[in-house]
Amino acid sequence: MKFAHVALAGAIAAATGITWASTPAEAQSYFSGSTPIFQSDIEKRQREAEAQRAERAKNHTPTKYPAFMQGGDKPEIAPEKPPVVYLDRPEEPGSIIIDTNGRKLYYVLPGKQAYAYPISVGRDGFTWTGTERISRIAPWPSWTPPAEMRQRQPGLPVTVTGGLINPLGARALYLGSSIYRIHGTNNDRSIGRANSSGCFRLTNAHVIHLAGIAKVGTKVTVVSNYAGGVSEGAPLASLFGGFGASDPQPAVKGKAKVKAKATKAKAKAVKVSGAQ
Repeated sequence: MKFAHVALAGAIAAATGITWASTPAEAQSYFSGSTPIFQSDIEKRQREAEAQRAERAKNHTPTKYPAFMQGGDKPEIAPEKPPVVYLDRPEEPGSIIIDTNGRKLYYVLPGKQAYAYPISVGRDGFTWTGTERISRIAPWPSWTPPAEMRQRQPGLPVTVTGGLINPLGARALYLGSSIYRIHGTNNDRSIGRANSSGCFRLTNAHVIHLAGIAKVGTKVTVVSNYAGGVSEGAPLASLFGGFGASDPQPAVKGKAKVKAKATKAKAKAVKVSGAQ
């Protein structure tokens, strides 16, 4: 019943926008009917709940997988093209920019455009920034968890062959000689979240599309926040970029220029002879 009161009090506070910021935390209270609910009680229950979760974690036995696992089926998955966005500054076409806070991977296209893939990124403590180049692209890759990951998560397999069970999904784009990859996932619900160990996940349909246009050697720049502006619609300036301007005349160079002079001289000679 007390928890119901807490939930109700929170809903009332959210709906009304009423706060008691000038009141000390231990004295803040909300009313559910005639029963006061103090902020200090709410915080105490939160601490108790966290302590209970920590205690359960101590007694939790991690799942132990076979040392060598089969990844399962490798179905045909059609590539899915992501939305195209517009960048407000020029970037290198054919390069990749990963915005970790924005949870987006941009594959740069000509004309200040880019494909924008939603991604999941590294959780707290596993984020990184820098520049790498794609060193390998593999369909239905096998997965060998690094030693430090197996130490953090006892019970992980030594290796898993490619397939739907494999957490790397349908494609993996390896980043230099690092342990990080851009790869697919069989859990679409993880997209948009920070829950990986430093890799970047796309849906299988999206990573197949990306793997079809990216190449070995493609530059990948990972940033916390992309410094340029991104819009879903074409910038207004691009719609009126040629308004009021005359079409430029092509320059005449080389042999074409000499030929033009010869033609002009011939025409002048004909005119003079006709006048005689």
